[in-house]
Amino acid sequence: YKNLIGSAVAGTLGGNNAHSANIVAAHVDRTLHCITLMKVIGNDLHVSCTMPSIEVGTIGGGTVLQPQGACLEVNNLLGVRGASDIAGCNASELAAIVCATVLAAELSAMSALSAGHLVRSHMKHNRLKIN
Repeated sequence: YKNLIGSAVAGTLGGNNAHSANIVAAHVDRTLHCITLMKVIGNDLHVSCTMPSIEVGTIGGGTVLQPQGACLEVNNLLGVRGASDIAGCNASELAAIVCATVLAAELSAMSALSAGHLVRSHMKHNRLKIN
């Protein structure tokens, strides 16, 4: 309920998630439009993440920069750099990779919140000293 009700009470527009915009730093205004759902079915926790407005690319832009391009290369990490034989296939694959990363971080954030670690950590490492 935190993702749906908590986000709604906080006044978010289109974002019902723990912190997707923190994971995807570029295009933050669009990546916050992420819906993370968690439900228990039997003894299993089913988690889904939907990011309808994610913007990624495998050609041009930042992909021409050496570090970013290297991460997209087959030998270095993801294997989605450049155009594919099927139009948009590499960009779709990159979007799925980013969404899976967001899903993992959402699960981590919700676990920390549920266990009380998130608030404790923020209080312990808070640099703002209130007198």
